[in-house]
Amino acid sequence: MKKIGILFGQENTFPQAFVDRVNEKAVDGITAEFVNIEQVEQAVPCGYDVIIDRISQDVPFYRAYLKNAALTGTAVINNAFWWSADEKFFNNALAVQLGVPVPKTLLLPSKARPDDTSENSFRNLSMFNWERAFERIGFPAFMKPHSGGGWKSVYKVDNPEEAWRAYDETGQLVMLYQEAIEFDDYFRCYCLGGKHVLIMPYEPRNAPHQRYQTTMKTQGEAGQQLLDTIKDYTLRLCQGLGYDFNTVEFAVRDGVPIAIDFGNPAPDADVNSVGAENFEWVVEHAAQLAIERAQANQAGKTNLTWGSFVHDSVGAFPKKSASKADMPVGSAVNETNDLGATGAPKPAAKKVAPKKAASAPRPEPPIGEVPVKAPAAKKAATPKAPAAKKAAPTKAK
Repeated sequence: MKKIGILFGQENTFPQAFVDRVNEKAVDGITAEFVNIEQVEQAVPCGYDVIIDRISQDVPFYRAYLKNAALTGTAVINNAFWWSADEKFFNNALAVQLGVPVPKTLLLPSKARPDDTSENSFRNLSMFNWERAFERIGFPAFMKPHSGGGWKSVYKVDNPEEAWRAYDETGQLVMLYQEAIEFDDYFRCYCLGGKHVLIMPYEPRNAPHQRYQTTMKTQGEAGQQLLDTIKDYTLRLCQGLGYDFNTVEFAVRDGVPIAIDFGNPAPDADVNSVGAENFEWVVEHAAQLAIERAQANQAGKTNLTWGSFVHDSVGAFPKKSASKADMPVGSAVNETNDLGATGAPKPAAKKVAPKKAASAPRPEPPIGEVPVKAPAAKKAATPKAPAAKKAAPTKAK
């Protein structure tokens, strides 16, 4: 029997609905339940083939539990390793590479020094130029943590004085300074399994329980083109990041959807905020996703989802070819010191003249350099020309 579990905190409506939906489908050999944790031992399987994670972003113990579970074969949704490395500034930079528009954004060093650091810890850091930042980002602007969510420590500023005042309150937080997007339309999109997308009109300026109570303003052919673009951008982001269960928010300015927030380890799925229709979609597609992952789960293997960014990064390194020098794990080796000495003097090796290859290929000169003509075999009788004078190196700016 394959088990699907859901790990959650204070939310009440989604976890029970998810478990009920999986079990109602009565898929042979699959059952769902609330995760039950007793004793966690390193490298010991937890007993679940799939875990939907809704809380580890707030509970470090759960995060460690999930990483151990993933190591022993559990498909964790979302990938707890990636979430630990994820943050908003990187996400924005990746979005630019994926061709998805995002707000202009700068990274601010923390106002207060981190614990156990001194002025010497920041000798590589120049003084931050606020005037250049204001010129680049403009007003209004947002200041918000580079890692985090839930609208904690988020400030909207309309002038330099407000920006400085907000910055003074941020303590050791590393902040983003980001342009505010004045939008015509706003959307929040669920994306499950990197393939299913639900686009929802959303009004972030409303009270939380009323944010989904709005309608799309762009209509007709332009409206359909906008929805198609939003779906494309949502898939690019979620596949690039490797999130199985995510929401992406877009602010539409002059017909262009600009991604505002798109890295959510446990996006809101409460029926009281998202509404009954959206809630039904999320429950159904989450159940389908969990069942698919349970059926595909292979014991003894890693069953996590990794984004295209990670896959492309791994693919950039050439595979190491096997050689006689390679030693299998557990092979005996002779201990040496850092210089390779064993304590016994080595006899001097005889120098052997290298054999000249009959048709050895001529080495190519480095790119950007002008090839120098090879000197004649015999020494010329004429005196050598004076060496060319080297140009003074340009200073790095």
